Amino acid sequence: MNVGEVAALAGVTVRTLHHYDRIGLLSPSGRTGAGYRRYSAADLDRLHQVLLYRELGFPLEEVASLLDDPSADPAEHLRRQHRLLRDRLERTQAMVAAVEKEMEARSMGIALTPEERFEVFGEHDPERYEVEVQERWGDTDAYAQSKRRAAAYTKEDWVRIKAEGEDLVRRMADALRSGVAPDSPPAMDLAEEHRQQITGTFYDCPPQMHAALGRMYVEDERFTATYEGVAPGLAQWVSTAVQANAARQEG
Repeated sequence: MNVGEVAALAGVTVRTLHHYDRIGLLSPSGRTGAGYRRYSAADLDRLHQVLLYRELGFPLEEVASLLDDPSADPAEHLRRQHRLLRDRLERTQAMVAAVEKEMEARSMGIALTPEERFEVFGEHDPERYEVEVQERWGDTDAYAQSKRRAAAYTKEDWVRIKAEGEDLVRRMADALRSGVAPDSPPAMDLAEEHRQQITGTFYDCPPQMHAALGRMYVEDERFTATYEGVAPGLAQWVSTAVQANAARQEG
């Protein structure tokens, strides 16, 4: 193959091949009668090795030393390149994961560092569910309102919001343990406080929307597990109280 054909095949410039020839990194095996370069299959194999090492960040001088090492056979070069590429792949995958995590956090509007998110939310970081949230409610006014509000909250705001929510859940659990009926006025008052927390913190939550959330607390096993982890039977108790309160508010 002539130099132009090799350049096109390898995705490099003719000038690059001329440079490789001048420094002795890749000299063609033959010449035409007119003195033009002619590359053999072995030359193309060496070029492939050169380009791989260059892609991995090796300077040309080191590439030449590696390829001209008489103790390194072609299989050894492949093993070394494979190992280096695997290392690069792992680093790249870690970087991609970190970028995707930050993209999710920004899309949700939670402007916290990873350390702050872990400190505030622990293993219940809400950004884990952002893709699902976008798919289910991404085109709603409530979602847009929640993103706008969340974007303005500081770490201290999130700590306060989390503490208020945990306090309310704790009082709901106490009511359950005390035998308070979920459709009684005290239980509905707690449910109304829950609705007001949502409205004041994230998005306007009218009674019927709150009732739909209440049903989800027993239909979605993740919500159910969260409440059941506080007190057995709490998920159903909260769901009933929320729906009873919605009926009271609409009545």
